[in-house]
Amino acid sequence: MNLHTIGIIIRREYLTRVKKKSFLVTTFVVPVLMAALCVVPMLLMLNSKEETKTVAVVDRSGIVMPYMQSNEVLRYVDMSDMPLDSVKAHLKEYNLDAVLGISPIDAQKSVTADFTSLKPIGMTTTELMSGRIEEAVEAYRISTYNIDGLDQIMKDVKADIRINSYTIDSESGEEKVSDAGVNSILSMVLGIIIFLFITMFGGMVMSAVIEEKSSRVVEVLISSVRATELMFGKIIGIAAVALTQFLLWILLTGVLVSVGMGFIAPKLIGDADPAALVEQMSGGMQAMEGMNASSDMMDTLSQNSELGSIIATIQGINIGAIALYFLVFFILGYLLYASLFAAIGSAVENEGDSQQLQMPVTIPLMIGYIIALYAFNAPDSSLAVWGSLIPFTSPIVMLARIPFGVPGWQIALSIVLLLATTVAMAWLSAKIYKVGILMFGKKTTFKDLWKWLKMK
Repeated sequence: MNLHTIGIIIRREYLTRVKKKSFLVTTFVVPVLMAALCVVPMLLMLNSKEETKTVAVVDRSGIVMPYMQSNEVLRYVDMSDMPLDSVKAHLKEYNLDAVLGISPIDAQKSVTADFTSLKPIGMTTTELMSGRIEEAVEAYRISTYNIDGLDQIMKDVKADIRINSYTIDSESGEEKVSDAGVNSILSMVLGIIIFLFITMFGGMVMSAVIEEKSSRVVEVLISSVRATELMFGKIIGIAAVALTQFLLWILLTGVLVSVGMGFIAPKLIGDADPAALVEQMSGGMQAMEGMNASSDMMDTLSQNSELGSIIATIQGINIGAIALYFLVFFILGYLLYASLFAAIGSAVENEGDSQQLQMPVTIPLMIGYIIALYAFNAPDSSLAVWGSLIPFTSPIVMLARIPFGVPGWQIALSIVLLLATTVAMAWLSAKIYKVGILMFGKKTTFKDLWKWLKMK
């Protein structure tokens, strides 16, 4: 093969695609959507608080009202000395939004509650009220046992246990904080992204081959270059487009999220004094420096709060290594499937005819995606390990396992097997491509593909 010729084809494929309107639109629209996914939930959280509602409480039990403490959402007014029906009938006159009626204490040492409002209320409001009523009933029941200090005893026996999760690095032997939730989210995101990218850009290769074949442009191209040079140039050119688009997505999404957070941050801080916050943060940094071991601080945080565990886990993630592995498995996985999609594209004259031939190619991709979903919960299971080693599923499954920690030899073996399989499949696909790209007027079957593979 002539590398100079392949380079020309790569440049042609790359420039042709990056100049298309569809490329420009998706390059700028996708980051906006991704940034919206990050920023919009925060905006919704900030603006989803219900307006403060004034609720009258008609307490016939005599035990609930002391527990109904007003907050930002609900302001309680004690109207236990008035008939419940009268309060319900004059909500607007009393400037009330709702009335909460509490029944007398029954034989089971409990009460029933009826809530009547002028407008429907949210679930959060209902949960706040029911929680207060439950506390009141529990306190009353405890008091009926007439045991000195029983209330305090019940509080003392309650336990809030959190398991601090650590993993030991197989290479360095260091013990690191490991939050399963953070690892699972990262694993899920990596698995989904690489599955979508391989499917999307592999299908792009097939569509490009079918388009040139159906328009007979390929006949002109084949007269100047070899079929294999055309195939590999097209595959590599589209890979360059994919990497360009992916890097632009990361860059633009990061900029948009940063800008969005710049607007949201003041709302999150609220009325707090920015200078005081800066002073607190700098004081915290000095304290960490004074310990001469930031890992000790993170261990302390992880033992005392879930947030500390999440922060420590994120801090321990090797972003550089994950980015490198993502590139390696994406490039090799893309080349493997793109060569197969190119062979399929060369064997048909329109995309409708490609459905049958695509089945053996898309099934391994789907299996890899399903195993990756299973790997979120059991990253070291036999199914996940074998799925990360078998070349047709390893690009997706291995990336889903990496956040949980994978032995270096397994990663190396997976890459070697994937590389060898990619080379073998590219060679076989080239044999099909050479024959199929000039075949017209006949619907290709699997028998035809086998016959082409046996040709010298």
